[in-house]
Amino acid sequence: MTVPGPFRRLADGLRPATAGLRRRILLIITLGSIALSSFLAITTFGLTRSNLVQERDEAAIATSRRNALAVESALRPTAPPDAFAASQALANTGVRDYTIWYQEAEYGGTPPYTRENIPADLFEQVVEERLSGRQISEVGDELNIVVGWAIPDIGAYFEFFPIDDVDSNLSDLRVALVLAGLITTGLGVLVGVFAARRAVRPLGTAARAASAIAGGRLDTRLESTDDPDLRVLTESFNDMAAALERRIERDARFASDVSHELRSPLMTLAASVEVMEARRDDLPDRARSALDLLSSDVVRFQGLVEDLLEISRFDAGAIRLNMDEMLAAEFVRQAVAVSSLPQTPVHVSERAESSIIRGDKRRLARVVANLIDNARAYGGGEPEVTMEIDDPPGEPVSHLTIAVEDRGMGVAPEERSLIFERFARGGGAGRRTGSEGAGLGLSLVDEHVRMHGGRVWVEDRLDGEPGARFVIELMATELDE
Repeated sequence: MTVPGPFRRLADGLRPATAGLRRRILLIITLGSIALSSFLAITTFGLTRSNLVQERDEAAIATSRRNALAVESALRPTAPPDAFAASQALANTGVRDYTIWYQEAEYGGTPPYTRENIPADLFEQVVEERLSGRQISEVGDELNIVVGWAIPDIGAYFEFFPIDDVDSNLSDLRVALVLAGLITTGLGVLVGVFAARRAVRPLGTAARAASAIAGGRLDTRLESTDDPDLRVLTESFNDMAAALERRIERDARFASDVSHELRSPLMTLAASVEVMEARRDDLPDRARSALDLLSSDVVRFQGLVEDLLEISRFDAGAIRLNMDEMLAAEFVRQAVAVSSLPQTPVHVSERAESSIIRGDKRRLARVVANLIDNARAYGGGEPEVTMEIDDPPGEPVSHLTIAVEDRGMGVAPEERSLIFERFARGGGAGRRTGSEGAGLGLSLVDEHVRMHGGRVWVEDRLDGEPGARFVIELMATELDE
């Protein structure tokens, strides 16, 4: 289903922008670093916690068993057994956190290490089932390992072992692991930045090579590489560039050959027209009209052939500029004077009047003439030329603008870049008054201006009136007053 234009533009506006390749590589490496750091931290913490608890558990079992045997040794020789004396003897050895259960009573337990804080299921297992056991339980505000030993025919012995120091060690370990994870992630980001740059560097090289080819350096190639993945890109790019160079050279050679072949019959035809023009008074009226049409078409054909030859020189890289310094205002006035509309008014600002440009006189004059011819053909035939410098005073180099304004229908925004392409005439071509023009004039303007380090564009008139404003921007220097 085809989405209507307004809705498609709305959908495009809502679609999130795609991150660049470098950012995606960096994001992937960063997320990988975070995931790896988190996995290692969680695994290390879990193993350490398990080992610490296991060590404390084993130590608690061994210690409580030894103390339970001591209690049993103290109770058995007496008849009846004296549990109080046994607890006193145990306390004298430094053991404090314990409880002796004998004849439904407890001995030696000091709060909170008393019967109430022994887990019920552990107490039942040891006292009633006569099975030793252990359990982690909260006693007071501390976690303890409670170990119970059944003393056959006598009672039971319970001992408490706090493990808060294990929690303290684990807290320190947790902080250390968090810091290590942050450091690891930071190092991963740095590695990601380096890797992303290395990964996209071949793309940057290919982009620069493509820009060079687009700028006319058709012999640009990528260097060969030993990387098997990049070799495919390099070879494909070089093959494409070579094929493009061959095609452009073939097309340019064809255009040049055709143009040269056309010059001889054109010269003969022009000479014949001149002879007929010399005997114009002897011709009947219909013959004179035909002669005028023939003469006009011969002139147009000669201009087309010259434009084709100039384009061929651009493509072949055979253009050589004869650079001279000249007063910009005086040069433009002379170029307008020899154009097809010599009466075109030229308005020059005070600063532009004293500006100097450096360029090829013949080709810059051709630029001005082409813009005036374009205004005559498509812009209503009433062009005006203005020259200004918009940069603040005191700059060593300024931007001089030469604008040619007409009173036609203007240029649609979607055609403003198209009209500078070869053989493109835009929507105004259907409204022209004659048969002149083949869509090469503005293309030559763009080529010549770019060779002089400037740029050209088209916009609406600044006064709001209908029409187009073609602007040339060149570098200029101002004369010292």
